[in-house]
Amino acid sequence: MILDDEVERAGFQLRPAVRHRGTAPRDASSATDRVAEELPVALVVNGISHAVMMVTPRELQSFAVGFALTEGLVAQASHVYDIELREHARSFEVEITIAQEDFVQLKQQRRSMAGRSGCGVCGIESLELLDLKPGRITAPALHDEVSLPPAIARAAAELGAHQQLMKVTGGVHAAAWCDADGAVVKVCEDVGRHNALDKLIGHLALDGVDMRVGFVFMSSRASYELVRKAARMNIPMLATISAPSTLAIDIASEAGIKLVSFCRQDGCVEYT
Repeated sequence: MILDDEVERAGFQLRPAVRHRGTAPRDASSATDRVAEELPVALVVNGISHAVMMVTPRELQSFAVGFALTEGLVAQASHVYDIELREHARSFEVEITIAQEDFVQLKQQRRSMAGRSGCGVCGIESLELLDLKPGRITAPALHDEVSLPPAIARAAAELGAHQQLMKVTGGVHAAAWCDADGAVVKVCEDVGRHNALDKLIGHLALDGVDMRVGFVFMSSRASYELVRKAARMNIPMLATISAPSTLAIDIASEAGIKLVSFCRQDGCVEYT
């Protein structure tokens, strides 16, 4: 079935459950719980299957564009010419048509990314193909424009109001786009933190937003791949609620990205 991406899915399904409020059998009760969807989404590029990701199947058009950009499948969003969504019994397929020059380069890459959803390196055939050295960003000096603690405090305070899927499921990550003052402008959610960021970047790219003049605030830890995706899009700052990894710090330093973690309304830790 071909889908219209304008018709937004709920992002969750109802599942029977038993709630235990105490230790006695009488404290248990039957319930219906809202559980975040996680389904395989196959990305097909110019008719050739490229990757299978485990994704919350909503905002799939933004996800496809963001993934294509952050994984280097296309040089810019305008090189994605067409997107078609298909729903199967328990999976989805996203077919994208990209510019021929990008497709030629893609076919030359010796990578197989099927099943990739977490570690960011699954399917890499050799260490030489592991991209750990993104170029330095060419963003304006947003570092000097952001008053760091107040901007982080504002983003942390506002994020929860935008996490609609998190409110009903308690089980998804959020990627937020914030202006220099920390105001939350757009939030995308997904069971995978990488998918949430791809959705956000795809949405911003489709809307023509200049990603050099804001920052990303995420509900997750700071992994190397989140930093690498930000670097590819010239995003000058990545802020996360949880801890960073050493590799995330190293890549952010090399790329010229400000990395801030343990972000709360009353403080944060700046690593680069």
